[in-house]
Formats: sequence, structure tokens, C-alpha cells
Amino acid sequence: MKALRYYAPEDVRLEDVPEPQCGPDEVKIRVRNCSTCGTDVKILHNGHQNLTPPRTIGHEIAGDIVEVGAQVNTANGTDWAEGDRVQVIAAVPCGECHECRKGWMAVCQNQTSMGYQYDGGFAEYMIVPRQVLKVDGLNRIPDNVSYDEASAAEPFACAINAQDLLGIEEGDTVVVFGAGPIGCMHIRIARGVHNCGPVYLVDVNESRLKMSADAVHPDEVINASEVDVVEKVMELTGGRGADVVITATAANVTQEQAIAMAARNGRISFFGGLPKTNPTITCDSNVVHYRQLHIHGANGSAPEHNKRALQYISTGQVPVKDLITRHIPLGDVLDAFSIVQNGEAIKVTVEPAAAAAAV
Repeated sequence: MKALRYYAPEDVRLEDVPEPQCGPDEVKIRVRNCSTCGTDVKILHNGHQNLTPPRTIGHEIAGDIVEVGAQVNTANGTDWAEGDRVQVIAAVPCGECHECRKGWMAVCQNQTSMGYQYDGGFAEYMIVPRQVLKVDGLNRIPDNVSYDEASAAEPFACAINAQDLLGIEEGDTVVVFGAGPIGCMHIRIARGVHNCGPVYLVDVNESRLKMSADAVHPDEVINASEVDVVEKVMELTGGRGADVVITATAANVTQEQAIAMAARNGRISFFGGLPKTNPTITCDSNVVHYRQLHIHGANGSAPEHNKRALQYISTGQVPVKDLITRHIPLGDVLDAFSIVQNGEAIKVTVEPAAAAAAV
């Protein structure tokens, strides 16, 4: 079968590999869709400390079951069967550490990941390991949800995790930095789930801003390459500032601007991680102190966030279909990486050659 294998930074190869064999405590799936994100591009260029090469990468996975290990249903109290349509979590908690026992699975200290420690979804077939099944991380795709939509449930789950921490209230003014797929999902969740007030979308790329704004219709778009973002937000809010600011981009300056534009009792999500070579910002601590700001990190998701993402997609509460603007066959998977890197689409999904048409 074909699979995209990571060997080293700048050395990622689409090659023929043996079809994986399903163990007694594993499930084998045919991958229908594996969507791409900025992390895949970072892995291509820089690798990752948790990635053990050679490794099939790809972590936004949906497909259907072709084989169920003999011990799976007995061990997990499940009833998985060949033909079931499924979505796979990306971040895999251990289920046993202090954080997991507290219900904080998104920050499990022993977390492993699909496409890092386990072979991922840029392949025709893949194995769902027992660690995923143990924490209920294999999810049924609702009948009215397509494979490509289901593959978007993983990044969607990460956004749900971040917004749960923010406590967005009805009518809150929300600023989202980053006009990529995650920024679009944040806008739709803030509106569709939390019934927020005005939403302002910020980016430095005019064409990307337009493409995303045409999809999610923010109340205002702000091109940060042309105007002072903090000044503009203050103007739009009558000098009060934003109740919620989400930095869905890996730019240091956006985190500093988030602090500067936050209203009193404002909540800030540092959603996008910063480059490892430049991870610090300048923070006016007195602004945080006197405005009583709440700054949250947000990293990944827990299994339950994936289930909620699929539910929101199924009910139409938070649609994602129109955000998936490019479908790429597995044979052209590296083109998908270039499209993501150049910001030429909102969401790009890869469809392995063995897959039948999506629902």
C-alpha cells in the first residue's frame, strides 16, 4: 500500500509499504480521509521531538473498519464490526496518571499521538492501537456526517477544549487572530455553541482574510499589516476592549496584542504555540493585574471533545463542510502540504487512493 513516511526534516517520502497486520487488541481501518494542518508542515520541515522515524504521519483521521482484533470487544465492552464508519482521536491520553484521573486528559503527562508514536493516517490502511481503544478514542461517525467532515473533528475538538476554558458568555465580544481553518472553527463555535456577540477576525494576509471571511462572515475583518490592531479593536468596542481573544496563530506579537486589547475581566487563549526558537513575549503584568485578565494555554483535546465535535457537526450547530475547500488524492499528498503552507485553502483533506467516494 502507499503511505507517507517521515524519515528526517525535509525527508518525507510517499512509498510502498506492507499493509499493516491487525493484532488481537487492535482495529484496522481503511483510511477515507486524513486532513492536514500547520503541524504537518512543521513536521515536514523541522520534525518533532515525539516523532520516532520512520513513521507514517497524519493525525486527522476518518475511515471504516476492515478488521477487529479478537480481544477488542471483550476487553473494552464495545461492539465494533467490519464496515463501521469511525473517527480516530489524535492525542492519546494514558487514562491512569494524575491528570487523567482528575479528568484533565488533554494535558495527560504520558500522552502519545497518532502519527508520532503510532503510524498515522496518510496511508491506505492503518492500525488503531489498543491505547486508543482503552480510552474510548475510536468514535462512530454519525450517518449524516461525511468522512471528510469527520476528519475535521480532531482540530475542531482542540478548539472546543480551548473555548471550554474561556467560559464565553452570551453577547461577549470575541477577537480571533488567524484566518486559517482553526480560526474559522473558533468563530463558528463561539457563535453556534456559546451565542457570543460581535466577532472580529485578524490576519496579515489579505487573500486569506477574504477567503475565510467569505465562509464564516465575521462582523469585521482586520488586516494587521495595514492598521494598528489594538487601536482598531478599541475603536470597535467603544474603548472597552474585547471580552475574549483567541490567538490561533504562531506569532509572538499577537499574544502581546491580545493582552493589550483585552477588556476588564477579559479571557485570552494562547491557542497557537510559538516557535521553539522564539517562545517568549513581553507581558505588561500591570495590565493583567489591574484589568483582572485570565490567560489560558490550550493544547490538544481529550477524547470527549472529539465526540462533541462529531455531535455539533451532525446537528448542524457548527458546520464544517464548506471549510474543507481542497480534496487531494494520496498520490499528491505533498501538494497538500504546499497548499497549507501557502495559505491557498481553508482546510485541505487527503483521500487515499484505495478509498471509495465519501458519503
